[in-house]
Amino acid sequence: MLLCLDIGNTHILSGVFDNNKLIARFRYATHLIGTADQFGMFLLNILQANGIPPAKISAVALCSVVPSCDFTIRHMLTLYFKTAPLFVLQSGVKTGLNIKYKNPNEVGADRIANAMGAVQAFPNKNLIIIDMGTTTTLCAINKKRDYLGGTILPGMRLSMESLKMNTAKLMEVDIEAPATYIGRSTRESIQAGLYYGQWGALKEVIAGYQQEVFEHEPITIIGSGGFAQLYREKGLFNVILPDLVLEGLCIAYQINQTF
Repeated sequence: MLLCLDIGNTHILSGVFDNNKLIARFRYATHLIGTADQFGMFLLNILQANGIPPAKISAVALCSVVPSCDFTIRHMLTLYFKTAPLFVLQSGVKTGLNIKYKNPNEVGADRIANAMGAVQAFPNKNLIIIDMGTTTTLCAINKKRDYLGGTILPGMRLSMESLKMNTAKLMEVDIEAPATYIGRSTRESIQAGLYYGQWGALKEVIAGYQQEVFEHEPITIIGSGGFAQLYREKGLFNVILPDLVLEGLCIAYQINQTF
């Protein structure tokens, strides 16, 4: 069995694959990672709670955008999964993508994993991947598997925290789809601004990609990340794949094995 760990700014998303099939997934707050022992005990307990003996983990695949956590994660793996070899999705590994960034090393490992999962699910398609988490990222990939670039903007929670921290009277709110564009209280106004501001920004960037990058060819738009579900009924995405980064990480592990 393969244990996949995606270390994000807000959550550590984890999944276990058995014969390339995702059989369990779970999250852990990144800021609570603590020591190698603390996170190791969490993993052992959550695996057992899902009916997966930790000894069955034969390999671990890792991608991370939080360098400050990397030592703790690696140390934990040497303590609690010492017989499982570690694969890290990073510069120099096989991806099957043609990275067109000016500096390919700048592309986040999670964005590469998303792209790998997407081209596997939709081969020979023009793709836009929208991952809505701490940040909202858009990635453009053409039917030739060229990773053309992307766009990064603050996610909804990050925007809300910025409002709270930099104003005297604005508060933290629940992030949810509001009933109307116009709020009739400060709380409703913030919710409407977060939700429809993000929606409007995404529609504008998608339209720009269609014109600048894909020359109005058909595009499959994939949603992922925790907040993508809020837009399920808005026609923004062709499909929502909540486990895309884990699927891509599993693919990356498989194609980098030497036989």
